[in-house]
Amino acid sequence: MKTLLYSLELPSGCAWHVTLDIRADRDHWVRQYGEGARMRVMEPSLSFGQAMLLREALQSARPGKDNPIEAMRKTGRMLGLSEERMNLWKWRAPIPGKGEALREPVLPEMEVRKGLELLAAKLQGRFLFMEELTGLLEQEGAGLPVESKLYLLQRAWLEQRVELVAGVTLKPEKRSWFSRFTRGGSKEAQCMRCGNSDPGQLRWTNCPSCGGPCPYCEDCVTMGRSRFCTPLVYVPAGPGVGGLETAERRLDTVKYTSSWGLSELQTEAAAEALKFLKANEFHSRKESYKTTDKPRFLIWAVTGAGKTEMIFPLVRYTLDQGGRAAIATPRRDVVLELKPRIERAFPDVKVVTLYGGSEQRWERGEITIATTHQLMRFREAFDLVIVDEIDAFPYHNNPLLQYAVNHTSKPAGAYILLSATPPEALQREARSGGLAHARVPARYHRHPLPVPELISSMPLWQMVTRGLIGQELKKRLAASLQREAQVFVFVPKIAMVEPAVQLLRREFPDTVVEGTSSKDEHRAGRVMRFRDREIRVLVTTTILERGVTIPKSDVFIWDADAPIFDAAALVQMAGRAGRSAQDPKGRVVFAGKEKNDAQVKAIRQIKEMNRIAMKKGYLQTPEEGGFL
Repeated sequence: MKTLLYSLELPSGCAWHVTLDIRADRDHWVRQYGEGARMRVMEPSLSFGQAMLLREALQSARPGKDNPIEAMRKTGRMLGLSEERMNLWKWRAPIPGKGEALREPVLPEMEVRKGLELLAAKLQGRFLFMEELTGLLEQEGAGLPVESKLYLLQRAWLEQRVELVAGVTLKPEKRSWFSRFTRGGSKEAQCMRCGNSDPGQLRWTNCPSCGGPCPYCEDCVTMGRSRFCTPLVYVPAGPGVGGLETAERRLDTVKYTSSWGLSELQTEAAAEALKFLKANEFHSRKESYKTTDKPRFLIWAVTGAGKTEMIFPLVRYTLDQGGRAAIATPRRDVVLELKPRIERAFPDVKVVTLYGGSEQRWERGEITIATTHQLMRFREAFDLVIVDEIDAFPYHNNPLLQYAVNHTSKPAGAYILLSATPPEALQREARSGGLAHARVPARYHRHPLPVPELISSMPLWQMVTRGLIGQELKKRLAASLQREAQVFVFVPKIAMVEPAVQLLRREFPDTVVEGTSSKDEHRAGRVMRFRDREIRVLVTTTILERGVTIPKSDVFIWDADAPIFDAAALVQMAGRAGRSAQDPKGRVVFAGKEKNDAQVKAIRQIKEMNRIAMKKGYLQTPEEGGFL
């Protein structure tokens, strides 16, 4: 993006500025200082990143000792600009000239004031590139002249209503010479949208805007190209909801937990999380973009415990304080599943859903349900951020998405993390008392989790080659079909789905068997037919390990010793069984050539949750119909 660098010359001294529209700076400074202000503009134009770094070089120059032009040329050389290009630099005569009559402003001041208020309101919590800002204003900027976008944006920047940063930043005091850049990049570059600073993911290209080498981030390129030469625009948030007045009032947890039909266990977890939110209202942390130490609360609940219902009191509490809530999940299909549930629970507020291709991309709601990728377009936007399935792909072990999520809450905002199988680091932190959390070790129907059964089985490829299923495995599959259960059969690879389907059809010719995976265009339809019992056996991959509830189902995991099936995946897949009060027993079978560490850990975790639930009295007793 083309920008200009200029010096503001006042009787009191000189300051350096970058502008997107020189007319806005002229109108702003003349309005503030009258004819006492002079602007000396450098030509030709520069990219935004170049102009910001050259401004830093000029601001750090010592008055009377350092030559400003030489300071600029030194920085220009480090950026890889040619001497020919730098020789073109010249200073335009001061604007306005001495004795020159003040020009009429571009827009009447009343219109400017209105435009600035509207611009700041539309940008609140957003973190956008210029083309995204244009899209936002075209769809949601009613009353804001899009043709005056740069003028109003520059006025807002001068008045500190908005902030602009380069998409990729460089540290001038530690910057390598350009010759080092061409040998694989510099660790001193960082993408401000996703936080990436990996030299291998920051690519340098000859950019027409810069007229020289310019880095862009490959890590988040699917969300649009983040470059050194293009600015990101955002509005710094206030501290958020809460404060002394609300903190002094007593928290009525019953008020917020009683209207959702929660079980005793769900109520206890929600109440603990509400107390965490209440305590956090005193915190106001205006932190740098690198800071990851945000207030967090973990709801560690077994599969089928009803985590979604547990967040309803937290969302209502935040809305009652005048705040906004975001519910983030790694996958689009979960966003679409949550939308009707959240809308039914909160019919009085606007719910916005964001995912790739969403029609509500620029809309603003009190509740936002989004994939974690979409949170890269927000900065300090929400008072409450709920992150579901923190251990799931693609969020788990993804620094890009974690960086985006960690910068989405307001300075005094808070994070609620949801998981049935938290990463081991979080488990250790919770057990040691370093992470506030609530543990829900039993399902709402108060029956124990089905404990997987380990059986020895030949590998799937061998079963396919021989055209038969081992007797022990076939006997258990037949028993599940006989009891009229829906049967999940999980396999480790997409390529194994169809061979497994054909094998099962041969072994059970009177049973409807289908397969699905992430590459199946008809996955949603097949899952619906499985729910409706038109399909009795569904062969699938870990794509269905979460978010699918079938009232009466059994789970078979073939090649359970495959490396792709870690303990968390095994627990999640096992969690498809026994979710219904009408069929709480379910059946889970780990079938593999050998027993491995992942299977042992998964079974240990399931038994541990049952043991905790029994100890705390969360499971039904025999007198109540329990069966432990």
